[in-house]
Amino acid sequence: MKKLFKTLPFLALLILVSSCSSIRVATDYDKNANFNEYKTFAFYKTGIDKAEISDLDKRRILRAIESELLAKGFTKSENPDLLVSLFTKSREKINFYNNGFGPYGYGWGWHPWYWNSYHTSSVSRSTEGVLYVDLIDANKKELVWQGMGTGYLSQNMEKKDARIKEFVAKIMEKYPPGMAQ
Repeated sequence: MKKLFKTLPFLALLILVSSCSSIRVATDYDKNANFNEYKTFAFYKTGIDKAEISDLDKRRILRAIESELLAKGFTKSENPDLLVSLFTKSREKINFYNNGFGPYGYGWGWHPWYWNSYHTSSVSRSTEGVLYVDLIDANKKELVWQGMGTGYLSQNMEKKDARIKEFVAKIMEKYPPGMAQ
């Protein structure tokens, strides 16, 4: 029983950390598109320029997308089958934690030693981001596939590059649609 109580905080921390690092992915696509026809790609500058993120982050995302598409057998081309665009959204989440009355075990209500109790609170901030990757049929100028990844972002420069690669990889896992994942 003591061993259970020792490992319980570790398991709770592990669940918390793994839930924060997860990326939720959703995709949508044109059911009439023949995804086997698409072999080449280029970036759609007009769409990418509208993304409201730093140029450094845009380049990180574009490099990650290019790497994923090349790994899937695509070729970068001046006359592409697909145009790749992206869009981003983010929102700051503020979480307020109220830790109650510390070691005394009192919860709601009054107790005579209120002035002597521990009452702690903390605030944490995190940024939740959404990355949309749009694949557009270059000939028809129609959106044929969209992948969306939602998760928490890192402001730490060393972790940012890895996090962006993780976002893009998770999204691009779902392309092309209908393939066994």
